[in-house]
Amino acid sequence: MHQLKRTQRLPIDLQTAWDFFSSPRNLSVITPPEMGFELRSELPEKMYPGLFITYTVRPLLGIPLTWVTEITHIREGEYFVDEQRVGPYRIWHHRHFFKEIPSGVEMTDIVDYQLPLGFLGKLAHPILVKSRLQDIFAFRHNKLIELFGPLKNSDDERNDVGDV
Repeated sequence: MHQLKRTQRLPIDLQTAWDFFSSPRNLSVITPPEMGFELRSELPEKMYPGLFITYTVRPLLGIPLTWVTEITHIREGEYFVDEQRVGPYRIWHHRHFFKEIPSGVEMTDIVDYQLPLGFLGKLAHPILVKSRLQDIFAFRHNKLIELFGPLKNSDDERNDVGDV
């Protein structure tokens, strides 16, 4: 198993952060264009436990892949969890946490994932997958600053990628 952990602080209130991230439509806003992200599902304004979201991504060589995630847990204003049901990973468990801080909101993503294909997946991780995930989350970080502004006088991001 591998784990990616990212923390970002933004100068917005908790409700604004929650409203943005709990709308499944905003996923396309924070996904790099080169991923070829296309929503395939009818989406509600707000997510709910049991919601399935289907989309197509093109993460490698423009080859389209279907990805289906399920929103499995939600605690309004605190966290939600999405899990891959169909897609490129053997396991994908993504927790999104939100916490009010004096100057805004702190958001933490923790993704636990495992690649398919046994030994081949282990070989692909350091070469293809790990750096690609880091690039996707770096794009997201920059896009959120573009949308909401930077948090003044703060080290607004912590990053960890490792094995669990």
